[in-house]
Amino acid sequence: MSVSTLPSELTQIPFLRAASDPDGPCIQDGDRVLDNATFAQAVRRLADRFASLGVSSGDTVAVLLHNRVEIVTTMFAAWLQGAAMSPVNPALTDEEIHYQVQDSTSAVIVGDEHAGDVADAVGVAWVDVQTIHQPTQAPVPERAPASAASDFALVIYTSGTTGKPKGVLLDHANLAAMSTSIIEHFSLTDTDTSLLVLPLFHVNGLVASVLSVLRAGGNVVVGPRFSPDTFWDVVEAHRPTYFSAVPTIYAILDARTHRAVDTSSLRFVICGAAPMPAELITRFEERFQVPVIEGYGLSEGTVVSAINPVDGPRKPGTVGVALPGQEVVVVSVDGDPQPRGQRGEVVIRGANVMRGYLGRPEETAKVVRDGWLHTGDVGIIDEDGYLRIVDRLKDMIIRGGENIYPKEIEECLYGHPAVLEAAVVGKPDDVFGEVPVAYVATKPGLAATPDELLAHCSTALARYKVPTQIHVRTELPKNSVGKLVKGLLRDQTAQ
Repeated sequence: MSVSTLPSELTQIPFLRAASDPDGPCIQDGDRVLDNATFAQAVRRLADRFASLGVSSGDTVAVLLHNRVEIVTTMFAAWLQGAAMSPVNPALTDEEIHYQVQDSTSAVIVGDEHAGDVADAVGVAWVDVQTIHQPTQAPVPERAPASAASDFALVIYTSGTTGKPKGVLLDHANLAAMSTSIIEHFSLTDTDTSLLVLPLFHVNGLVASVLSVLRAGGNVVVGPRFSPDTFWDVVEAHRPTYFSAVPTIYAILDARTHRAVDTSSLRFVICGAAPMPAELITRFEERFQVPVIEGYGLSEGTVVSAINPVDGPRKPGTVGVALPGQEVVVVSVDGDPQPRGQRGEVVIRGANVMRGYLGRPEETAKVVRDGWLHTGDVGIIDEDGYLRIVDRLKDMIIRGGENIYPKEIEECLYGHPAVLEAAVVGKPDDVFGEVPVAYVATKPGLAATPDELLAHCSTALARYKVPTQIHVRTELPKNSVGKLVKGLLRDQTAQ
């Protein structure tokens, strides 16, 4: 089966699949296997349910669930009704959840009993997740989708490292452009199966692991909660052709896998959300015999803007070249394009750039200027057009007038055989203004002392870049997608 949709017709994906191959696989979630016809009917039923609750074009539907097929059903049902979906991280506190539901002006919340309590607290309708996929329900007549290409499709909330989280507004045209690029870059077809590893309250999981492969005619396996003890069992049982994960997951799999594993079904694996050490990429590829495709992007850019090729030359330590349809440039503080090999802020332009932050025109104007998305990341584009992320502008440490990029120190620490994770932050200093301090977590069964790690850094880094302190811990703080949270370490260091 092969599915082809126009950019403005993403809402038709379930129904085109059902018409083309009704019995073909669509989504598997644990023991539940939904074929195309069953999934399409579930989408229609839920859209009718939304209509009965007053949801119409321009509204937003919130969903509060851990990864499961009902999130995908909710997304397509909201689109069929002309509404957007705002996925909520279940790990948030009730106060944080209330904020997102109210800030997104959601009319309905889909989820379990906890979602029902939230709905009561903020005064919106609730759809019990248990009522969505019921095989005894009667078929629902077909009807035309209400969404247009310019309508909002997703309201994705940033992690909120500074201030309140912001709602990133992505329309159907954003998602169509991005899924088209992903399908083209990875040559996705109806023979592909995605194993969903990352949470569906972020665009990576929703777009790279679900929407794109469904649009290409392939299918999705919703994986169980990640565990290094069972992960390869899932891969061997379901034989996916790809999955997308974060560096921490790859590091843990490398450190905690103690048996031979069958990776023959995998065409490639994707790494994003944070830089992956080049040494880990090479080691993982050689050990598990699968290409690791590292890419780079933001929620504001609908997932990915630069990525390494699958078949062409991959450069570990870089995030590859600009995706088709996007421009990725490095600029000076004055906004002038930098020559190849020179540092500057990474800016992005293309149909993937968000419509803006919900209800925050001033913040939108700071980030999107003249059509260019200013990422706040420092990068270098080499002679071949490959982008290397040097660091975050806000993370740069200025020690006695010398600019220090924490990522350079972190990469050095990752070169030590005992290091699993590393994070470097600035510490206020009366003499130098700021000095680098490192936090390290070691691999299971291995150990390293601060003095040993300092000596390791001293052999590879200029003296002013060597951390003044190194703290060895059992683990480092991470957010919901496994990305290291430097803000907490920075606060602890300052105290």
